[in-house]
Amino acid sequence: MSSDQEENIIKKYKGYLIDLDGTVYKGAERIPTAEIFVKELQDKNIPFLFVTNNATKTATEVKENLLHNFQIDVTEDHIYTSAMAALDHLKELNIGKKVLVVGEASLKQEVQSAGFEMVDKDPDFVLQALDRGVTYQQLEAACLAIQKGATFVATNPDTNLPTEKGFIPGAGALTAFLKACTQKEPLIIGKPYPTIMAGAIKRMQLDKEDVIMVGDNYNTDILAGVHYGVDTLMVLTGFSQLVDIEGKDEQPTYILNDLSEWEV
Repeated sequence: MSSDQEENIIKKYKGYLIDLDGTVYKGAERIPTAEIFVKELQDKNIPFLFVTNNATKTATEVKENLLHNFQIDVTEDHIYTSAMAALDHLKELNIGKKVLVVGEASLKQEVQSAGFEMVDKDPDFVLQALDRGVTYQQLEAACLAIQKGATFVATNPDTNLPTEKGFIPGAGALTAFLKACTQKEPLIIGKPYPTIMAGAIKRMQLDKEDVIMVGDNYNTDILAGVHYGVDTLMVLTGFSQLVDIEGKDEQPTYILNDLSEWEV
């Protein structure tokens, strides 16, 4: 942390929004400083919410992954995915209950648990996320539904996912397919878009001025906070590095090597 940043850290935040991959862990790799940071928040009873664009896992699945692989013991109430944010928003829109889902089993489970009806035709919404088993026929049905007037909702804009094989198609790649065949722009829920931020802060029952967004990805985590008027803390443990933000007009509020440099 720079000396200027040290001088400016006078604000204590009442709540933390925290990214997962690259911030709390890196793939299957632990980030011990992040694990300690989360434990400090728990010890001091400071509210926090893990905010992730990943819509392929339920809150329970995320919780189990954190516990068994990263020694972080939290409840489902500490987790907010782009799928959860999407369903919160669909409820607020209140324009129908029929949903055509392009997504995996976890998303379909959440759609039904939220009180929506999954249909194959004539939906009120097309809800699209990453689906690693998607077929042409499913994409065709989604295209036709959107063309007929169904509201097009995409969980997140991530076009690529990093793996040991290289970058593979993400949810945003399927969104691009549907945009190309419908000529319609979707409502995008996940970071850096505002819907997931609004939903997360509403769940925390705090004012956004009292919350800070912690993440490793400038293009998603940091810009989500910047665009929603929330202070941001960028850690250099994952995707974005200092060279990536040189010359950017919109800068993080704070930049740290890792979360051991932050005092809650």
